[in-house]
Amino acid sequence: MQAIAEVIAPYEVVLIEDAAHALGGQYQTEKIGSCQYSDMAVLSFHPVKSITSAEGGAVLTNSSDYAEKIILHAKHGVTRDPNLMQGESHGPWYYQQVALGYNYRLSDVHAALGLSQLKKLDSFIAKRVELARVYQQALAHLPLRLPSVKECANSAWHLYMVELKHHNRLDVYQKLHEMGVGVNVHYIPIHLQPYYQNLGFKDGDFPNSELFYEHALTLPLYPTLTNTEQQSVIDALTQVLS
Repeated sequence: MQAIAEVIAPYEVVLIEDAAHALGGQYQTEKIGSCQYSDMAVLSFHPVKSITSAEGGAVLTNSSDYAEKIILHAKHGVTRDPNLMQGESHGPWYYQQVALGYNYRLSDVHAALGLSQLKKLDSFIAKRVELARVYQQALAHLPLRLPSVKECANSAWHLYMVELKHHNRLDVYQKLHEMGVGVNVHYIPIHLQPYYQNLGFKDGDFPNSELFYEHALTLPLYPTLTNTEQQSVIDALTQVLS
């Protein structure tokens, strides 16, 4: 983020940080979402993320101007603030639509769930960090590329992805599922999707992304994963790759 911010600084570009996977993590000395180098940070509260509101997300910003615009556009562009209206208010019930906005609000029920989850964020992340640490140690001897750990950042470990060095990914995937291990693959490169291919993108445009996709495998990692369950994942993966 720091490097991106430095590159765009001369051009007055608004920098929106995609932090959908990162809530609970830390970059340098700041928590993810603090907008240390960005104008806005976008979070996801999908059920598999660090915390959930069942669906939806949030936009964080340190700018009162951006916050005002975000709130306005999340509520159909409708305001009850007299300072944003044209002309005089008709009374306490009065509102105006001053922009073409959307319906991007969390419902009260979703928001209440999200707030209750927020209180548990630190404990959720601590569990994810511990599970990732166990994986890093237990899988080091296998023919895998493990996630890198950087000194300048603490990951929220939303996902734990490994790369197979020699084995066929589909074969490994199927064998693990047969053994009851719910591995997955994240993510199919977006330029390989039909919509973007129809826009002119093609195979080979982003070789590093494609190479990662060909070998990537996501292992189970979530706060309620028990030590016994994690060991079963490790044992099954060791057996398949041996």
